Amino acid sequence: MTENRKRRALLSAYDKTGMVELGTALVDLGWELVSSGGTAKVLAEAGLPVIPSNEITGFPEMLGHRVVTLHPAVHGGILADRDDPSHLADMDTYGIVPIDLVAVNLYPFGSDPSIELIDIGGPAMVRGSAKNHAHVVVLVDPADYAPVLDELRASGDVSGETRRRLARDAFAHTAAYDSAIVAWFDVDGPGALPDRGELPTTVHFSATRAQELRYGENPHQHGARYSFNGTSCWDLAVQHGGKEMSYLNVYDADAAWRLVWSLGDDPAAVVIKHANPCGAAVAADLTAAYVRAHECDPVSAFGGIVALNRTVPKALAEALAPVFTEVVIAPGYDDDALAVLLEKKNLRVLTAPAPHVPELDVRSIEGGLLVQTRDDVSLDRSAWTVATDRVPTDAEWVDLELAWRVAARVTSNTIVLVKDGQAVGIGAGQQNRRDAGRIAAEKADGRAVGGACASDAFFPFRDGLDAAAEAGATAVIQPGGSIRDEEVIAAANEAGMAMVFTGERHFKH
Repeated sequence: MTENRKRRALLSAYDKTGMVELGTALVDLGWELVSSGGTAKVLAEAGLPVIPSNEITGFPEMLGHRVVTLHPAVHGGILADRDDPSHLADMDTYGIVPIDLVAVNLYPFGSDPSIELIDIGGPAMVRGSAKNHAHVVVLVDPADYAPVLDELRASGDVSGETRRRLARDAFAHTAAYDSAIVAWFDVDGPGALPDRGELPTTVHFSATRAQELRYGENPHQHGARYSFNGTSCWDLAVQHGGKEMSYLNVYDADAAWRLVWSLGDDPAAVVIKHANPCGAAVAADLTAAYVRAHECDPVSAFGGIVALNRTVPKALAEALAPVFTEVVIAPGYDDDALAVLLEKKNLRVLTAPAPHVPELDVRSIEGGLLVQTRDDVSLDRSAWTVATDRVPTDAEWVDLELAWRVAARVTSNTIVLVKDGQAVGIGAGQQNRRDAGRIAAEKADGRAVGGACASDAFFPFRDGLDAAAEAGATAVIQPGGSIRDEEVIAAANEAGMAMVFTGERHFKH
């Protein structure tokens, strides 16, 4: 091989953003280009000299484009260690020309998963280039084209630090790609688990840092939001005003956003504090829903997160503005409502699409993960049992359903009291159910009379049921299943209450 050979770049990308500019700059720097398929066509149409990959392999593209670059002339050129005499000898023997730069990105498997979008040649070239990054510059992100070209123009080469960073990003690129394929096989692909309730034998996550946060849970901690696929409600959210989001702002706002969209089709509002609702309500219009949600616990609402499931009108903005609120999130705002909210300089005002709840719930533990299927809340009355002599009235059924929905999203142990579509008392995160009921009743302060009580797990003793009756609730919803169910049912009948067993608990830790 001659020492003064032209350096060679292999360009073959599904996303051709910036490819013509990259090719043009490389040619201007004296490089030669190798390409295949659609990328070669784009470069040639731009007037750039391109060596088709089949000219160096001696084979045409075949098997419906499944085999294009899988050949020693390509992979030998990528993988050869230029400091190893035996590698150089092999290249001379077989006429392999070194490849010094590879710009490849992969089929967009996540956008339309199918067998034919499982890329084989692309990942092989990316991984080979990343492995041999001491000699090959690997580019998987068009955003890196310009910085690399700047280095080539400035010094004629790419620094070792940049090469290592690009190699790391290349392996992350293929890891994310393989993770998406495994997830497809687990859920929708030909190897999908027969029971969607089963958990896979392995789990694979790949996430990209999508947002720097002001800090973590506390100011001395670093925080960032990572995204699995770049298409979540948080990736598509728009912040209209206020300070940067912190870790807890996002965490609490996510809890609020999921809850408000789980409350049914009517206008709904929730107020969240420390990931727990301190207010929730549905109403005929959104402003009334917010006012009633705030009324549940206005003390705890101070510095809270407000989520709304409709476009925010000016009247709601004017009701919210005097209350110190960290974040408000909604699908949209009337122009005059947005103007009112943006006057609050520290209020973070967000627009976002409805959330998609992931199939798996994952938490970290030392040395591993805890994984479970998501907690879906069923409102199928046919699966519920009225355990008491009295059946709930129509109005009680409505309040029971709302109380059950809210209770499922409150930290356990919890008791939720609801009246006329408004949560009036929420006892959250207690070590015993009696304290949760006491707190809920204190916060309700008489407003639960004639309303509904929800308990996220069964009442182990009748005293919990007695506390609900003392708070004025006339209907109760709970999973049932206690060894003292008969005692609790008797207590409900004594109080003239209606009680529904769902057969399903909703612990949340």
